[in-house]
Parts: sequence; structure tokens; C-alpha cells
Amino acid sequence: MAAGLCRAFGALLLSAAPRRARLPALPLALPLAPLPGPPPCLPGGPLAAVRRGLSGSAPRYTTDPMWKCRVKYTVRPVGMKKTGGRDHTGRIRVRGIGGGHKRRYRMIDFQRLRYEDGASQESFSEKVINVRYDPCRQVRGAGSAPGPRGCARVSANEGDAYRLGALPVGTLICNLESHPGKGAQYIRAAGTCGVLLRKVNGTAIVQLPSKRHMQVLDTCVATVGRVSNVDHNKRVIGKAGRNRWLGKRPHTGLWHRKGGWAGRKIKPLPPMKSYVNLPRVTAQE
Repeated sequence: MAAGLCRAFGALLLSAAPRRARLPALPLALPLAPLPGPPPCLPGGPLAAVRRGLSGSAPRYTTDPMWKCRVKYTVRPVGMKKTGGRDHTGRIRVRGIGGGHKRRYRMIDFQRLRYEDGASQESFSEKVINVRYDPCRQVRGAGSAPGPRGCARVSANEGDAYRLGALPVGTLICNLESHPGKGAQYIRAAGTCGVLLRKVNGTAIVQLPSKRHMQVLDTCVATVGRVSNVDHNKRVIGKAGRNRWLGKRPHTGLWHRKGGWAGRKIKPLPPMKSYVNLPRVTAQE
């Protein structure tokens, strides 16, 4: 009874309220006049990216070590920001990353033979000033002073840097570059080394630590010897907390059945990887 009276009273109030007159519809051909005040911010306008904090045309911060187009080299450690395995959207892209002690990035000059413009390309000597610990790498970093050209930081490897064409066959090498003047990209892990197998027609074939063969020009520079910190793989973690210090998050503790991926596999070696653009030989009739 009470509910029926409430519904009737509400309908009476709605019927007694004055109704607004509808405005006539404007034709579609007439342009609408701009409203007074500041222009609206469109979804794809220039202010949208600024409000989101994701400006695409703004230059990258110089303190971001992941930005590979860094031009200015510095010997001082650069501050790093932890991502926790998340991308710019905040979603986790790489699991097992998070926490850990604060680190600072040390830049390393992997190009050993760096000549000035107009200078003669002659051999020179560098003096190692100090050897420091690098939290972002497995090896130790050495600060060297190459005379009047300033101070640079290179990997603390044993031996000197030569072109592959000047080394005898069978030499143990590390810090190998794929193209002349590009800088070392291969054989840089702690305690690893490669072997110079043979030299053919201005090229050199090197065996990587993974037993794969790679062919590069004999003008590529490599360092003689093995990378430092050989006992890196023999360290004992000891407890789960040390992995958290290193920035490694634990995985699930549930038991997972091991499938075929866990067994031993005997696979043939992959084909030789070549960075040399050799001319193709066409069959002549």
C-alpha cells in the first residue's frame, strides 16, 4: 500500500514539472561557430601526449642508459632508474625482475683503435690507471689513459688489441667486433674466449664460445687473451636473500613437470654466420 502511494506521488510530481521547449534542429550544411575561450584539447592533439607524460618528439633523458643513441661519453657513473620489468604502460613485460640494490651505470668504450680525424693510424700504448668493480657487468672495468687524447674506460682484458689479420692462427681472442670500427660486440662475458681458426681471402673465421663459427673481415679488431673474472660462474649464492639483492624476484614454488625441453639434446652446429658481403659467383656456360 505504501509503495503504491509513493509511486503515485512521484508520477504526480513529474507530470506537474514544467517541460522545456525543444530547439529546432540545425541543418547539417551550416558550420558551427567556435565557442569562446581556449581551444579544446583533441584526443590526438599536441597536448594529449604532454598530459599523459609520453611525449614522443621530446629528446630522451641523458640519464637513461638504455638509450643507445647517446653521444656524450662520460667516465662518471650515471644514475639508473629501476623498471621492475615493466614497460611505459606499466605492464610487466619481463618477469623475475624487481628490487635489488641501487646501481649506477658505467660507460665502456669498446672501440679500442679510435684515431682522431687527420691523424696517422699508427700503433699506440695505453696505461691502465685503475681497475674497478662494475655492478652492471660480470667483468671488471679498467680506466686507461691513452696519452693526450683523454681518459677512456675499456674492459680489463689480458693482452693488447690487434687486427685479426695481424694475429697468428690459433690465438685466443675476446672483445671481437663484427664490422671494422664498430666496437666489440662478441665474446664479452666473464671468462670467455674465442679461437682464430683460419684466414681466407682477407677474411677471418673465429670460433665463438658457443662453438659457432663467424666470418668477419681481417681488419676487425680483437683483444688477445681471455676476459677477466674467470671464477664468476663458481660463486655461491648461499641464500635466497642474495638473489633479491641482485634484483631477481623469486618464481612460483609450485612443482612443474619437466617435459622434453629438459633432456639432453644433440643438435648439429648452426651454419657459419658471415658479416662479409662477398660477390656472388654465377655459373658460366
